[in-house]
Amino acid sequence: MTSPKVLVADAISQRGVDELARDGGLNVSVQTKLSPAQLIEIIPEFAALIVRSETKVSGEILNAAKELRVVGRAGVGVDNVDVETATRRGVLVLNAPGGNTVSTAEHAFSLLLCVARKIPQADASLRGKKWSRKDFEGVELYNKTLGVIGMGRIGSELSRRAIAFGMRVIAYDPYLSAARARSLQVELVEELDDLLANADFISLHTPLTNETRHLLDTARISKTKPGVRIINCARGGLIDEAALASALQNGHIAAAALDVFEIEPLPEESKLRNRSAPRCLKGQSATRSTCRTSTPKHCRSSARIFASARNSDGFSRKLRRGAWTS
Repeated sequence: MTSPKVLVADAISQRGVDELARDGGLNVSVQTKLSPAQLIEIIPEFAALIVRSETKVSGEILNAAKELRVVGRAGVGVDNVDVETATRRGVLVLNAPGGNTVSTAEHAFSLLLCVARKIPQADASLRGKKWSRKDFEGVELYNKTLGVIGMGRIGSELSRRAIAFGMRVIAYDPYLSAARARSLQVELVEELDDLLANADFISLHTPLTNETRHLLDTARISKTKPGVRIINCARGGLIDEAALASALQNGHIAAAALDVFEIEPLPEESKLRNRSAPRCLKGQSATRSTCRTSTPKHCRSSARIFASARNSDGFSRKLRRGAWTS
């Protein structure tokens, strides 16, 4: 019997590839940096597809994938996969939900410290052979209020670290129970506007959906406290970048730190690259990964793909239970 074919369309660790290829049970092909047209051309022969964030698994791609049984996302969310089309076509969508929870929370907290204490700007000034200590006066985290939008795994881990620094944490999450909020020692607010009006720092930790796109737009940014500092390590598109740049320029937002953007790489013409937005720290999403998290995350995704692609009976049972995402 011919082994099922698996396409790895984004770079994953070699151990993840080896996990897929073990025992010769799957025919693994690693082809990265494919354009949508190239992916549509080759996808019909594959039973499984593994991606990270770069490849967008659109409805057009899924409709062309005649043999596809499973899509695996080596990461937390699945918002780069058209889950609705996958569901309609009977394609299982898997992810690795706990893979980089701690490393992302630590990265978000690192950015929070950076925007509070102007650490990157002070470093850049000294490297530029300047000595202007008075320009880098920061603020303490102690007794400040952190507003967390989205209290899933990462938002919860960030909250624990903020509380350890003496911060008050308020949270907005329509799916968080009052009991869970109490166990996390955070104050749950019913309306997002209540969080915006009271937070000294805001950190976003939600998936990108039609409802959350531009969650922080011009109108909502105007409702935040003057001098607020904003962190986004979740998804590009949660913040209206033009509105953010404008609020940075006029001083309403004291600072922002982003490692995700609506378009990646960040376009040269983006207003966030302008000198008019000097208090915006810009990183790249890989900076939240560590050697401890990336390889296990990719191996877990590979192991689940391996099991799903080889075990047709188990695969069918999952479909009958409606287990489209995991």
